[in-house]
Amino acid sequence: MSCLGRLRWLMFLLFIAFVVLAIVLAIAGERAQDEAIATGSWGLSFPTPGQAPQSSLSDEKLREYDATCLGDTSEKVIYLTFDAGYENGYTAQILDVLQAHDVKAAFFLVGNYIEQNPELVKRMVAEGHIVGNHTYHHPNMSKIATVDAFREELETLEALYAEVVGQEMPKFYRPPQGVYSEENLKMAKDLGYKTVFWSLAYVDWLNDDQPTSEEAFSKLIPRAHNGAVVLLHSTSKTNAAILDELLRRWKELGYEFSTIDLLF
Repeated sequence: MSCLGRLRWLMFLLFIAFVVLAIVLAIAGERAQDEAIATGSWGLSFPTPGQAPQSSLSDEKLREYDATCLGDTSEKVIYLTFDAGYENGYTAQILDVLQAHDVKAAFFLVGNYIEQNPELVKRMVAEGHIVGNHTYHHPNMSKIATVDAFREELETLEALYAEVVGQEMPKFYRPPQGVYSEENLKMAKDLGYKTVFWSLAYVDWLNDDQPTSEEAFSKLIPRAHNGAVVLLHSTSKTNAAILDELLRRWKELGYEFSTIDLLF
């Protein structure tokens, strides 16, 4: 083969190598993008005060997995929820305020909470609140890859709830810390669960850095919106202190309250 022929052959091989490399990089990029979409931490942005926020997953994706973060935005209704990884001495006060206002909420609880506070859990149920599944151990659920491990987190809590309360646990699930994967959401759906995210929350869970009442109201009043699913932590001293006034102020703005079972 002449020198010119060898040069042309070499150029052809280099071209083929370039094309193969481009294809490999494109596939890797698509996979990385898919993984970024499939696993995430729940997040919200509020471009317009008083309007529903933009969330991490589209409405279409949420519906695909029997999940939601929002009620009917044509109705001035708020769905109040509390997360509790432990008891911090404020839940009884919160329940007193809810009872005084005739507002029903949902409490997403973990295993140690139910084990250590059976009377509070019974009171929640007796007063018409929903107790949802926040997993038994409160792990990063996006790291749980197998159906069996996922099922164990939820069903262990179900069994504990049934033992304490004497009835089956409602099939509502909230991922700890809002960390999810789409595979988890599918697993929850396959187990008959509805996943409940939220459309309004604020940083209320730091015991050593509790917000002032003014800071809390500055987040929870202007950002209230039709169909809001509100996440508060029942471990928060501030939440216990402001709840009565917060409910009154929301009512003054024309909001009514409903329960998460009516979101679906």
